[in-house]
Amino acid sequence: MLATAATVSGVVLLLSLKPASDPAAASAAGAAPQQTAPGRQTPQGGQQGGAQAAAGSGTVTGDAAQTQYGTVQVRLTVAGGKITKAEAVQAPKGGLSDQKTQLSVPKLNQEAVAAQSARIDAVSGATYTSAGYKKSLQSALDKVKASSAGSGGSSATSGSTGSGGSSGAARARTVTGKVSQTQYGPVQVRITVSGGKITKAEAVQAPKGGLSDQKTQLSVPKLNQEAVAAGNADIDAVSGATYTSTGYKQSLQSALDQAGG
Repeated sequence: MLATAATVSGVVLLLSLKPASDPAAASAAGAAPQQTAPGRQTPQGGQQGGAQAAAGSGTVTGDAAQTQYGTVQVRLTVAGGKITKAEAVQAPKGGLSDQKTQLSVPKLNQEAVAAQSARIDAVSGATYTSAGYKKSLQSALDKVKASSAGSGGSSATSGSTGSGGSSGAARARTVTGKVSQTQYGPVQVRITVSGGKITKAEAVQAPKGGLSDQKTQLSVPKLNQEAVAAGNADIDAVSGATYTSTGYKQSLQSALDQAGG
């Protein structure tokens, strides 16, 4: 009787433990965390994709530029860091200005998209409107650059600090333009570019000898300052040094072309 009772008790105990070790039960228990993990990853992947799509995209409006005939203000649509559309949200109006605006603004819009910069030609017969357009356009481009630099800084923070530092160092470099021959001698300009902007400009060659020495000393420092201030080769010639100024601007443009700015 005792042996029979012990055997029955053992069988009952084994039957009560079997469901816990059943492979089907173990598989069902593990299925829940496997389903939950993908559910948490999906929204994270979606957020990253959205951030990448938004980077370097959007609409930017430049500062209003006052001209002799009215205000000019440019708005850019940017996608992937490139200008896809340019439009003048303000332009001179009234009388003859209406005709000049209708003539010049569409051309300026097209040139801005084609050049991807503010180095565009003025429209003949609409000099003031063109100059105001270029100023506002440059302002909008500066805002785009600042926005891109800000997003780039965030990426550097989340990534490797060392690689971010290397990228910053690579953006600062010195470029020498081609020699420009003038009636009084060669002119050659060297610029230092950092973050897409001219931080220093200097003439490594300039006309020398006799009266040319005086004109060089008078004009070159002014031209250097204007190049840094303008950030491009669209600078005024120095009175009394027309040839030197022209040669300087040509060599400066060559350096900018090499720098890609």
